[in-house]
Amino acid sequence: MAKHGTHARQQAPLVVLLIFVITGFLFVAASVSADGTDLRPAGGDIASLLQERSQRIDARRTEATLLRSEIDDLSSSVSGSSLDKLRKRVRALEPATGLTPVRGPGVRVTLTDAPDAGDLSGVDPNWQVVHQQDIQAYVNALWAGGAEAISLQGQRLIATTGIRCVGNVVILDGVPYSPPYVIEAVGDQAGMNSAMITSPDTASYAAYAQRYNLGLDIEQLDSVGIKAYANPIALSHATVPAS
Repeated sequence: MAKHGTHARQQAPLVVLLIFVITGFLFVAASVSADGTDLRPAGGDIASLLQERSQRIDARRTEATLLRSEIDDLSSSVSGSSLDKLRKRVRALEPATGLTPVRGPGVRVTLTDAPDAGDLSGVDPNWQVVHQQDIQAYVNALWAGGAEAISLQGQRLIATTGIRCVGNVVILDGVPYSPPYVIEAVGDQAGMNSAMITSPDTASYAAYAQRYNLGLDIEQLDSVGIKAYANPIALSHATVPAS
């Protein structure tokens, strides 16, 4: 029995040391996750918090773009016939993938919630707010009308970009945005305008906008600048379509 007690006392300092090590690791992990900021900031309205998060992510995107540019500069200094062929092929594919900025004539579509949403008696509040399918309807119409490049809230849209609603905000590449929702497109103005008029989905939104005071503003612009896609491009799953 005495030996057992001595053995337990010898293990006690090791247990205490292990607890301190685990605690220190948790503090470090929390600090890294918070990036030096409070994980649960006190005060502030939802719109301010969304704006702060969006600005922080935009700053990271800018940093990623600069790092990508440095990598491109370093890789361009490496020569070789096979590498040069691959680099030429990549440059040829960049415009279609959204990895290069685009500027030219285009249109701007702005969608906003009704100012009296939820205040009208007998009117479903869902009829007075912009939904995911409304934004997607105009994006699809612009693509169908010959858009060369499209952005939403200033962020470039590519083939893998997902647009989804959570509550009364839209999540784009993991970033929440609140209305108004601004869609800009570069391309043939006549074709894009025609597509927005003839699309059943955009026509439905236009009818609701007129009836329930939703915001819909379409502008013709001589010059629209859409920046290159700055987020990582990765596909989790891919399948070969049947021929």
